[in-house]
Amino acid sequence: MRAFLILPVFGWVVRWLFFGITMESDWGVPLMNFFMTRALHKGPYVDEKLLKKIAGKKPSDISGIKTWARDSQISPEMVGFKFLVHNGKDHIEVLVVEDMVGHRLGEFSLTRKFIRHGGKMQKDLDLKKKEAEITAAQAAKSASTDSKNTKK
Repeated sequence: MRAFLILPVFGWVVRWLFFGITMESDWGVPLMNFFMTRALHKGPYVDEKLLKKIAGKKPSDISGIKTWARDSQISPEMVGFKFLVHNGKDHIEVLVVEDMVGHRLGEFSLTRKFIRHGGKMQKDLDLKKKEAEITAAQAAKSASTDSKNTKK
């Protein structure tokens, strides 16, 4: 199979032919990324051990399948199962739904912990927001106790 590209001249359309798929776009931007990271003739990579663990079982039967195979693709047979995917430190619980088919297990088990952006200014803003919430809660509490006292 050959892949070729016709370079655009002003106003022309780019044509991509790759494994029999023709994609066209204006100004040299492809409509979709069809260059795969894995050869198409190999098929998707699904860890055989995971398939053995879920073979003939229902999702309700298994509490969670512990795995280190982050590079394994999610197949339709895995829908409904709960996997415990290793992120380098812990096993993160991943419940597979239908929209995840074709993605990899590692995409849903993040390896880095996001704390937040900002520095001293962000801390000051957070403190002011927290103080405003506390004063609003105290005002609501005093208003409710005042209404109870007037009813009696």
